[in-house]
Order: sequence, then C-alpha cells, then structure tokens
Amino acid sequence: MAGLKETRLRLQASGVDVIDLSVGDADLAPPPAAVEALSRAARDPAMSRYPFQLGLVAFREAVAAWMYTRFGVSVDPMTEIVPLQGSKDGIAHLPLAFMDPGDAAIIPDPGYQAYRGPVVLAGGDPHLVPLRPENDFLIPLESIPAEVLRRARILYLNHPNNPTAAVAPDAYLREAIEFCHRHDLILLHDNAYSEISFDGYLPPSILQFDGAREVAIEFHSISKTYNMTGWRLGWAAGRPELIRVLSRVKSFMDTGVFMGVQAAGVAALDSWASWVPGNVAVFQSRRDAAVAGLREAGFDVPLPRATMYLWVPVPGGGPSRDFAERALEKEGIVIIPGSALGDGGEGFFRIALTVSEERLREAAVRLGRLT
Repeated sequence: MAGLKETRLRLQASGVDVIDLSVGDADLAPPPAAVEALSRAARDPAMSRYPFQLGLVAFREAVAAWMYTRFGVSVDPMTEIVPLQGSKDGIAHLPLAFMDPGDAAIIPDPGYQAYRGPVVLAGGDPHLVPLRPENDFLIPLESIPAEVLRRARILYLNHPNNPTAAVAPDAYLREAIEFCHRHDLILLHDNAYSEISFDGYLPPSILQFDGAREVAIEFHSISKTYNMTGWRLGWAAGRPELIRVLSRVKSFMDTGVFMGVQAAGVAALDSWASWVPGNVAVFQSRRDAAVAGLREAGFDVPLPRATMYLWVPVPGGGPSRDFAERALEKEGIVIIPGSALGDGGEGFFRIALTVSEERLREAAVRLGRLT
C-alpha cells in the first residue's frame, strides 16, 4: 500500500502504539538446530564457495526424505529437485522458462504478487480469476474462456491460500490435474503453507495425486514453516524435464543459495517432527485469539484451517483501501487491504498472525471501533 511505511513511521515517531499485522513475517525464532548449523557452516571455508544450481547435495537429500515422510512422494534428489532462494525465486523464474510473448497464464486474484509480475516480464498475458466466497475461494476452472485456454501455458494454484486462507479439497486438486492434462498446461502449485495447518488438517502435496507428475511442479519454502523468512531457502519438485529447464534459466540469473543456509535447511527439515508442532500450536493459539476478538468486535470472520492469515470482510462493504487507511490513521493498526493484492480482493482485508495473542486481541478491539 503506497505510503504505508512512511505513515507508520510518522505515527510511531509521534508516540502512537502501532500494531503491524501486514506482512507474513512471524516474530518467532527459527529452530535452534538451524541456527547452530548455520554457525558451523559459516566457519567452514568450503561452504563459502559458489554453490551453483547443484547446491548442497545433503539439502537435496533432506528434501527428498522429507517429501517422502510427509506426503509419501518419492522424488529423485538430483533430477527432480532444485534448491531455491525462497520459493518466490522459482515461482518468478518459471514464466521465463516456459512462456513466449502472447502466451497466457491463469492466475488467482487476489494472489501472491510473484505470480502476475513475472508473467508480464516474460511477455505473457495474466488472466486473473477472482477468488470469491461463493466458489470457496477456488478458481472455477470450467469458467476459463476458450480463447484464454488456447493460449494458456501455466495454471497457478496456491493452497493453503495466501491471502484467503482457503484450502482445496482433494477432489478439486484431482480436477485441476485432469484440467491441465486436457489443456496441456503446467500446474504451478505454491505449497508454502503446507505445514501451518490446524485442527488436525494436513494439506496434501499436488504430487501425491495420480497424473500430477506429468503436469505439475510444486514449490515449498523454509520461510514460513521455520520462521526463516530472511534466510531465503526453498525448493521446487517435479519431473526432471520441468526441473531441468527451470534450473537452466536460474543459472543465468544467480549462482545458487549460500551452502551455509542450505546446511541450516537440512537441520530445519531434520527437526520437522519434533519442532514444527510446537510452532504451529503458537499460530493456532493466535488464530483462536484473533478470531474470537474480531467476532466480539462485530466482524464476520471464519476460522481458517491453515496459513498465518485471516481474510476478513470489510464491515459495511466499503472500499478496502479506505478501511485500511482509517485503521492506520485512527487506530494505529497496519492491515493489508484486499485490493492491494488484486482487484479480486476488494471487499476484504488481510491480517497476519505475526504478533502475540495479547496484541492481536488489542488490535481487534481497536478495529472494532471503526465499525
């Protein structure tokens, strides 16, 4: 949102207690094992050499082992995985690998801004599909115009979803796979929030479904699961032909992820079973506190099954940007208006569960004064 940082700094300088709920960047610590692994690696001169796209073989092997443990998906660590500087890195490069000028990409709206921009940079045509409550915030695949499908190369899916927190039923994912087979599309599945889920729900990998290997490439991130957003580490997994082309495009853009960070990624993945449940429990407590507080304040907010976000209808149905500006100027609360994430997000605002339960409850009280 234009001017957001400047306004926040001005208010803070004037003594306003600002609660920032805008960015999905948790205030929690990474796993101690990852910190220790990075410290050890930083003292090893071999870790400071160019990693190139191969990277640290141990990280590839740890990813493959985790994908099998978590999803029952077998991937070859050398040919079906590529390390990334965060999942955004690979998502942003994929259109450059597979799109020609005039090709189309089917993109959820609202959505992560790394979808639309790179398609434009590749000379492509983003076909934005509004995510609406009546469709459970899923792309209604059969609504895509035939003219778009003739030119389409990539279908973007992101479940659990940012910003709506929507999850996709298995039946929908199977439908999407069949849809991509029928129309010769690459299915880009952004699965960055696969591990932040609640109430017993376990999000799947697209690759665990029949037929997905032929059409899908899935992106994962260390960032959200392990509170390591600034470390910039993730990976893509898919059939060798897709991974090879993506890796080649990346070879012109960067020389890989610092191997010390990849060593930390190995330690993080190794700590998944013992450390992640406690971290997710913190997000679930924050979710419960925020939803309860917002409902008490008069907001109609659902209880999401995954992600670190709440997707809240703007009270009274006014413009989301106006509401976000009033929230900041009048109450010192930083939220993201839905329209900032795409025209399809109008009528909603996003809250990130990135501060304590106490601060979330206080934010709900203040936002309630605006209704």
